[in-house]
Amino acid sequence: MAEYNTMEMMIVAAARNLEDGATVGVGTGAPCAAAMLAQKTHAPKLVIMFEAGGISPILPTMPISVGDSRTIHRAIMASGMCEIMETSQRGMVDYTFLGGAQIDMYGNLNSTVIGDFARPRVRLPGGGGAAVLFQVVRRVIVFRTRHDLASLVPSVDFVTATGNLDRVVTPLAVFRATPSGLRLEALQPGATLEEVTRRTGFAVEPLEDLRALPPPTPAELAALDALDPDRVRDLDFR
Repeated sequence: MAEYNTMEMMIVAAARNLEDGATVGVGTGAPCAAAMLAQKTHAPKLVIMFEAGGISPILPTMPISVGDSRTIHRAIMASGMCEIMETSQRGMVDYTFLGGAQIDMYGNLNSTVIGDFARPRVRLPGGGGAAVLFQVVRRVIVFRTRHDLASLVPSVDFVTATGNLDRVVTPLAVFRATPSGLRLEALQPGATLEEVTRRTGFAVEPLEDLRALPPPTPAELAALDALDPDRVRDLDFR
């Protein structure tokens, strides 16, 4: 079995949800790696859009920021953030990745404050375009690099964004959004239902077809190494 780390496992799990012919809006870091990996493996016609304006580039390697020149390398358009937001609002983006400090079982995301808004214990970076994108992109995948009681909570301290949640990917599991709230869809390699339940702040309800995800294949890991030789993907865990 090929060796892999937690971030690579999460990237592969996220990438497998992106189908050929879809359009995905990304920033940088691990979610960008997931989109690139999907395009390189099972979804060659996946259209990648960067929030700073690069539309459908042919990415030579992993960019380090949304303003990196690689995000417009052989792209069909070098536009800007306004155009990307407008395209999303017109219903033309199938997926986007978002992150946050907290998410609850109803799909509410918090990246604003921990504690009371007027007197917070921690003030976070804020939502950026998350509140808009959550409402207008068809399927939002939340990518959370921690799975613990502080991250997956019964109720978020502040609702930064809510809307078209599709899935939540963590180091231990993948949750799917349903009308009754988040349901446990899959376990990451090596994770157990008992561990996920113990480290989740809301009641864990498995779907009937709960499954264990297969580990990254040698081909997927080789593609990741080729796309990201500088291992930019690991920065999200530092």
